[in-house]
Amino acid sequence: MAKRVTIDPITRLEGHGKIEIFLDEQGEVTNAYLQVPELRGFERFCQGRRAELMPQLTSRICGVCPVAHHFASTKALDAAFDVDPPLPAKKVRELMYEAYFIYDHILHFYFLGGPDFVVGPTAPPEKRNILGVIEKVGLDYGKEVIKHRAYGQKITEIIGGKATHPVAGVPGGVYKYLNEDERKEIEEMARSCVEFAKMSLQTFHKVVLENKEYVDLITSPGYTLNLYNMGLVDEHNKVNFYDGDVRVTDPNGKEYVKFKPDEYLDVIGEEVLEWSYVKATYLKKIGWKGLVSGQESGIYRVGPLGRLNASEGMATPVAQEEFEKMYEVLGGKPVHNTLAFHWARLIELMYATERAVELVTDPEITSDNVRVTPGQPGEGVGIVEAARGTLIHHYKLTPDALIDKANLIVATTNNKGAICMSVRDAAKAVIKNNHIDEGLLNMVEMAFRAYDPCFACASHTLPGGIALEIKVFDSRGSLLKTVSNF
Repeated sequence: MAKRVTIDPITRLEGHGKIEIFLDEQGEVTNAYLQVPELRGFERFCQGRRAELMPQLTSRICGVCPVAHHFASTKALDAAFDVDPPLPAKKVRELMYEAYFIYDHILHFYFLGGPDFVVGPTAPPEKRNILGVIEKVGLDYGKEVIKHRAYGQKITEIIGGKATHPVAGVPGGVYKYLNEDERKEIEEMARSCVEFAKMSLQTFHKVVLENKEYVDLITSPGYTLNLYNMGLVDEHNKVNFYDGDVRVTDPNGKEYVKFKPDEYLDVIGEEVLEWSYVKATYLKKIGWKGLVSGQESGIYRVGPLGRLNASEGMATPVAQEEFEKMYEVLGGKPVHNTLAFHWARLIELMYATERAVELVTDPEITSDNVRVTPGQPGEGVGIVEAARGTLIHHYKLTPDALIDKANLIVATTNNKGAICMSVRDAAKAVIKNNHIDEGLLNMVEMAFRAYDPCFACASHTLPGGIALEIKVFDSRGSLLKTVSNF
């Protein structure tokens, strides 16, 4: 008899999701689905709001990546009000953005994804967490983890006003400039974060790369997916988190397209999946071909591995050195090994710390020229790289500067197709002959966990409503009536 296995809830992620695995009579996996059963619907209830409130409103979508939504929103308003912020304001914004990447990437590697490697993928579940990591690496190391994640949040608080839901970004710039005392405090923390990032890379080399079993797992077919890759790049095609053009490369590493933020609708389409509140994106010119990989598929990946694959390098020296090492060890560029996301994430952590030092020591960073007056309301698109991938905010304003329409394509929407295929392929690889245990199910979860998904901010429906079904039973338990809105 065919069998169905449910992992509900899946763990160590932002939001709520579940995995359904279907086996045939021989105990082999026929398919697996990643479902997102929760709905937020931010696009809908943003309508009618005052435009200048959007950076604060949308930062409440998620407590993990509020800075990403805050500045995607602020950049969309820059475009909608036809205003170009002064260069010092852009540098202050980017400095805060690097701090966000510092604390977010530390969170994922050490608290969410890293325990699978540091403690072990089949270790007891009560050990696969930050406490298990500290037990493995030592209390002093654990204190450094907590301290440097706090540094990232402290920098965000100094610049943004709040550590979690910042208020710094306004159309045309930022609401205040940095003073010299604040700059010195940030510099001290940023330099310390550089050393911590180096230590994290050393730990990854020792714990993961020197473990043949882990390297074999990373490069195994069940965790390999040939896809297109997408990410923001600067004028030299180097990775940039805050600004630039969006570059897409094909599964062989060749540039497929590079586009400006306001051109995204010409490139990206969205497909509704009947079994999930989160839609899946695809490249329009290729079209939606279903959950298939390869050159003919329109599905792409975003996030750390997607960004590195879509770029031609990192813009800081130590990160660039590690960038080259990753591709050398894993067989050349691009890398399609899903679990390599973790290495790519640490390379980005290295870049974020180095770039933060560059920005905080820039003479313009304390300039008081941090805002210009916005123009007339119109339409605008803002794109940034959230820690988990490309984030798009698109607003159309009324003449009274209210939100007429809003479209948000978040990182997990961009990764939805890739995550679903990764979960399916991992399940097929590790579950054999009806043998299922908790450790193997965690190895299936590792496939989605590598992407660091955020399901809460990814979910929305076109009418902004949640599907509802009501069943009415009599006192004997017999079904009398079923009412639904779908």
